Amino acid sequence: MSRKMKILLVEDDKTLRKTLAFNLEKEGYEILETGEGAEALTIAREHNPDLIVLDIMLPTLDGLSVCRVLRNESNVPIVMLTARDGEVDRIIGLENGADDYIVKPFNLGEFLARVRAVLRRTGDPNRQPDKLQSGDLVLDLIARKATFRGEELRLTHKEFDLMAALMRNRGAVLSRDLLLERVWGYEYSGQSKTVDVHIRWLREKIEEDPSNPKRIVTVRGVGYRFEE
Repeated sequence: MSRKMKILLVEDDKTLRKTLAFNLEKEGYEILETGEGAEALTIAREHNPDLIVLDIMLPTLDGLSVCRVLRNESNVPIVMLTARDGEVDRIIGLENGADDYIVKPFNLGEFLARVRAVLRRTGDPNRQPDKLQSGDLVLDLIARKATFRGEELRLTHKEFDLMAALMRNRGAVLSRDLLLERVWGYEYSGQSKTVDVHIRWLREKIEEDPSNPKRIVTVRGVGYRFEE
């Protein structure tokens, strides 16, 4: 069995950090986390992560300083997070050795796709596929673009993430609670009806007869299954 890729998550906003950690673990990664810049250096040196997600605004030692130190010591891939949206800030981050740069607020699906993309470029042996396909339905996970019968299929962010979760686990029954967890995120407080509504919208877009679906099948009392 191949080992899990190890990601160090450095973010002083605890709620955001826990949300990202939760979803990265769901993707199959091992997560180390801290909200302190100085502690991040200690953890990185002791545990040799495969990727570091690094916020710029940190207590004790800011993210740019952490990035400079890390880049002098190793080639570990670094994805920087910041609330700043200026082009100069992006350039400074990249010039200090960052491999990618994500501006807050960001979509969770985009964040996960960017993490996969960086790890893919640096040799992730457990990487997820770039595309999911079922006949004439194709999801491009990097571009976050869906096509159906050769034409672009317009999906909302949640519709795209829900479709991806179903297609990744084709043939398996996914409960509503599990889909809420994976698509809507950490400790999502919504009702399970939210899943049902989004499933109905997806069926209207990809099923010949939405009232008699062949691709997204209901398993009564449990949840949904995506068929080949």
